[in-house]
Amino acid sequence: MKIFRTCAVATALLVSTMTGSAMADDKALVQNFYDLLSNPASQSHAVEFKAATSENWESIGDYSGKNKTRDQFLGQVGGFGKLIPDLNWAVEEMIQSGDRVVVRSRATGTPKGPLFGVDGQGKSFDILTIDIHTIEDGKITRTHHVEDWAGAIRQLRAN
Repeated sequence: MKIFRTCAVATALLVSTMTGSAMADDKALVQNFYDLLSNPASQSHAVEFKAATSENWESIGDYSGKNKTRDQFLGQVGGFGKLIPDLNWAVEEMIQSGDRVVVRSRATGTPKGPLFGVDGQGKSFDILTIDIHTIEDGKITRTHHVEDWAGAIRQLRAN
C-alpha cells in the first residue's frame, strides 16, 4: 500500500509539472497574437503570428457567421497599422484553463485619420478588450474577441 501511494504521488507530481510547462508554452504562444497587434506593420511579427496559428485559424468577433481567416485578419491588422501607427495592445491578464487562454488587454492609439467614420483630430483612445483563444496541437485554432470600439469612438468625439 505504501508503494502504491508513493507511485501515485510521484505520478501526480510528474503530471502537474508537465501541465504547468504546457500552460507556460501556451501563454507564450498566445503572446505572439498581441505582439502582432502592437506591431501591425512588422513582417517578422506577421511570420510569428502565422507560426502560432493553424492554417484554418478563425477570428470570431460576432455571431454574423462572417469569421475572418488568418490572411483576412492580417490584412485588417495591416490597415490598422497604417491608420493607427502608435497602436499598442498591452496584455494585462492571461488565464489558462485546459485548451483555452483568456486574455484581458488594453488597446491604445491615436488614429491619423477617421476611425469608423469619426475623425478624432489627433485624439487618442484607450479601450478594454477580451479574447478567448483555443489551442489545439500547439497552435491557436480559433480566437473569439470583443473590443470596446464604441468607447473608442466616444473618446475620439469628446471635446
